[in-house]
Amino acid sequence: MRIEAYNQVTGIYKAASTTKTRGNYSVGSRDEVQISQAGRDFQIAKQAVAQSADIREDKVAQLKAKIDAGEYQVSAGDFASKLLEKYQQYQ
Repeated sequence: MRIEAYNQVTGIYKAASTTKTRGNYSVGSRDEVQISQAGRDFQIAKQAVAQSADIREDKVAQLKAKIDAGEYQVSAGDFASKLLEKYQQYQ
């Protein structure tokens, strides 16, 4: 009979057994969250953006009127410049 094996087995069972511990918890404690001034400013800006319109109707109406009247002109050079600018952003 090997006594070392018996000691190892009982050591494993003792290590595996769990015991309940009681923590020092105070009943009246509360969690607190503090938001920085930058966080508050961000929330205000976010609300302002959410309340604003996604489409500027006045600009759309002006452009639509120019297109309908045949007065809307786009420079080929300006168009090419914007196209190249967008192309270079994605490379």
